[in-house]
Amino acid sequence: MTRPLILIVDDEAQILRFLGHALTAAGYETCTATTGAAALKLVTSARPDLMVLDLGLPDMDGKAVIETLRQTSDLPVIVLSARDQEMEKIMALDLGANDFVAKPFAIGELLARLRVCLRPARKSAEPLLRLGPLVIDLAAHRVARAGVDLHLTPKEFDLLVALAETPGRVLTHRQLLTRIWGPAHVEDVPYLRVFIGQLRQKVETDPASPDLILTEPGVGYRSTAEG
Repeated sequence: MTRPLILIVDDEAQILRFLGHALTAAGYETCTATTGAAALKLVTSARPDLMVLDLGLPDMDGKAVIETLRQTSDLPVIVLSARDQEMEKIMALDLGANDFVAKPFAIGELLARLRVCLRPARKSAEPLLRLGPLVIDLAAHRVARAGVDLHLTPKEFDLLVALAETPGRVLTHRQLLTRIWGPAHVEDVPYLRVFIGQLRQKVETDPASPDLILTEPGVGYRSTAEG
């Protein structure tokens, strides 16, 4: 079986060496770039399966790399950066990054996020989605736990589907609000929090300690990576 190829984009030689060794040991092939321009060229020539991207590159901001990449490619991108401010995370994710890991980081966390990003996306055309013990019937607009139907409003159902389609991936407030309520509601974060709270009351075993719909503080929400 061909090993997945990971493109590591960072201008720090120490990070490149460390990630190269760690990812190789975990069963991946790697290639590297130290500039945004070189990274974009490698996307075409090397055809990697995933990009690990630092935001602080010498020739362009990493967010510009994501923006350019998303014009032609859906290559999974994990942002790896010392810029841990919430706004940096939000901007990178809204531009199309799949996940964000702040430096300093534990290699185990990065590998777990990488595995999630490399899983095939769940398509809405599939008749059923699963999220933990939940079975989501897209055609019938029904959600069941252990064979018992849960009664969700249409918006709650749409919100659950959006999260279940992208297990383990953080979705920003803006992404969820745009998808469920439309672009006119991108600032209505308190409204989204109310709906998440209502949804958790219906689908979580313990809504006060959720294990299906997880909060990414200041950024958005992600569903559990365990299908």
